[in-house]
Amino acid sequence: MGYLGDGASSAADFHAAANFAGVFKLPVVFFCQNNQWAISVPLSLQTASASIAVKATAYGFPGVRVDGNDVLAVIRATREAVDRARGGEGPTLIDALTFRMGGHSSSDDPTRYRDADLVGTWERRDPLVRFRAYLEARGLVSSQEVERWTEAINDEIGTAIREAEALPPPPIETLFTDVYKDVPWHLQEQMRYALAMGEGRKFEGAFPL
Repeated sequence: MGYLGDGASSAADFHAAANFAGVFKLPVVFFCQNNQWAISVPLSLQTASASIAVKATAYGFPGVRVDGNDVLAVIRATREAVDRARGGEGPTLIDALTFRMGGHSSSDDPTRYRDADLVGTWERRDPLVRFRAYLEARGLVSSQEVERWTEAINDEIGTAIREAEALPPPPIETLFTDVYKDVPWHLQEQMRYALAMGEGRKFEGAFPL
């Protein structure tokens, strides 16, 4: 499975991968978390297509749009796509329509480009609230259980945060060794440069790219 956002569906790499997967009927599921905003660019300015799902047609495999805020609908669509892939039927593109509630990053202010009423509409479709209501309606969970679990999990998260913040900074080389099993030569050069800079040693030449 490959996960991407709606913004990534406008990138060349996505289309090259989809074309390759379609031609060779690869066992791939492209899962697009379509939250309708690529930083400040709305979906309407990313594509003229009726949906992201329809893009799969051009590459010769199914595209499915699903309510991304419906947990059970997402599970069903994903399971069917995975079964197709494992059965040798090729790739599937899942277009899971949802909404980014907050900013794209800590430096992003979504109030500058999004209407508050739109955000309020999507708040009422919150997948956690919806799924909790579904479970409670079926008698599978009680509000008391949810409150007890929430308190326990918040305590666990708080403890983990305190323990992590007490740790020393990770070694500089883990920027490279934690990503690659066998670090390629050009990144080995960058690692030597980074280590030298971190130790305050002079490194001759420009930063190796």
